[in-house]
Amino acid sequence: MSVATPPRPANATATRILVADPIADDGVERLRAAGEVDVATGLGAQQLAERIAEYDALVVRSETKVTAALLEAAARLRVVGRAGVGVDNIDIGACTERGILVLNAPTGNTIAAAEHAVAMLFALARNIPAADRSLHEGRWERSRFLGMELREKTLGVLGLGKIGFEVARVAREGLRMRVLAHDPLVTPDRAHQAGAELCDMDTLLAQSDILTMHVPLTDVTRGVIGARELARMKEGARLVNVARGGIIDEAALAAAIEKGHIAGAAIDVFVQEPPPADHPLLQLPQVVVTPHLGASTHEAQVNVAFDVADQIVEYLNGGTPRYAVNAPTMLPEELEQLRPYLEVAEKIGLLAAQLAGEKLRRVVCSYAGELAEHDTSILTSQVLRGLFAPFTETRVNQVNAKLVARSMGVDVDERHTTRPMNPESPLLVEVVGDERLRLAGTQFDSVPRITRINDFRVDMQPAGTFLVVTHEDRPGVIAAVSSLLAKNDINIARIELGRDRPRGRAVMIMQIDDPVDTPLLEELRTTARLEQLRQVRL
Repeated sequence: MSVATPPRPANATATRILVADPIADDGVERLRAAGEVDVATGLGAQQLAERIAEYDALVVRSETKVTAALLEAAARLRVVGRAGVGVDNIDIGACTERGILVLNAPTGNTIAAAEHAVAMLFALARNIPAADRSLHEGRWERSRFLGMELREKTLGVLGLGKIGFEVARVAREGLRMRVLAHDPLVTPDRAHQAGAELCDMDTLLAQSDILTMHVPLTDVTRGVIGARELARMKEGARLVNVARGGIIDEAALAAAIEKGHIAGAAIDVFVQEPPPADHPLLQLPQVVVTPHLGASTHEAQVNVAFDVADQIVEYLNGGTPRYAVNAPTMLPEELEQLRPYLEVAEKIGLLAAQLAGEKLRRVVCSYAGELAEHDTSILTSQVLRGLFAPFTETRVNQVNAKLVARSMGVDVDERHTTRPMNPESPLLVEVVGDERLRLAGTQFDSVPRITRINDFRVDMQPAGTFLVVTHEDRPGVIAAVSSLLAKNDINIARIELGRDRPRGRAVMIMQIDDPVDTPLLEELRTTARLEQLRQVRL
């Protein structure tokens, strides 16, 4: 079951995918499982804008910029895949507003990037590039290139994600270094697994002999190592950055090296790539530089191409990708637990949209029992997708569902309880508008069921066209409705009944083979003296 855009209708044009930056050929072949693939690399912004309206998916690396202006022209675009980790070349906010999913491949180049960081660490400590250059120029200068041993030195790791974790592990286990790490999102247990000791930023700066960067480029991390931070580092410390350009203030770093406070740096990434020839860091012999090679191994290129291609194929074919940047994400095993409930959540939302009337003000999604033990945000997004799809032309999916709710003035609340509200109804949705409506549902053998409508217990399989009737529990109602439908050649496929008490109020759900027109609906309502009659399509 998709948790994104609905499948294209049968008469829609074929799914088209544009690969705008070079990726491994095998990745391109995998994309063909989802549709027609065009490879057009090196396009300028205007050229790309002129072509993008034809495509459902866009694959980029770091070269192509996915801007808000580009997205204005991307009427069909449903997904942007970044063949790599960093997504600072993609306007995530603009994608989210338009319901465009952004995917990346955060694990495919982990080993390549970590190994490059360690390689830069060695090159910096042992003056390898300068010694190599000297010998190639015919000089033998052993005394000039006195190095530093890494064993028992302190490595500071800023950011203990997948790559930082691997660098820390290698430094501790392989090089016998002391490893400090600063990452507010990582637990001490996780740091311990990498052989690292968590500390605050001041301690990291003050005690690191070498500081290596492994954080994404965000508003928080931009320039996080500036003149002030460099001054707080110990004299003779060194820095390594194979993460993203802009994390270190490049001018401040060059000045600190020129003053002799910082002994050197190894830099793979720059704010401007390629950097200008007169860039201050390129003028310093104490700086080891490489042209953004962190992920440049054959294995990494194949891995990230496969990762992003497989996710795009899965998404376009109605599945749930693993690494969505701007949508609810969860561990694969948790997603498998929730997957059977994705359809029932959307069906509840769609039914609520057709029963609750207009002027929606509030939606409360309550999860009970084992379901409440999981991150249910993806289910709430599915409810909102079903609820709002009939009321807006905006593409509604798990990417932007809560943004759409906010824009429509609807409050969304999630509640969890480990005490089952009803063993057969782990998902309860309350919608408040002109009327208050409560719907509950579950799934049996991966088949969605609606189990409650307000105070009425029902067993509704939500697929098809239905008449949902509330009325007084009295003889003759079913016969009156059935007779009128038969008279108009409307076949009844199934009937579900529920009531609050004998001779009280009742609900009747009739699944019909053909839709009923408005005049017949009014005739049914008056002839059978019904309190409420709604025709719904699920």
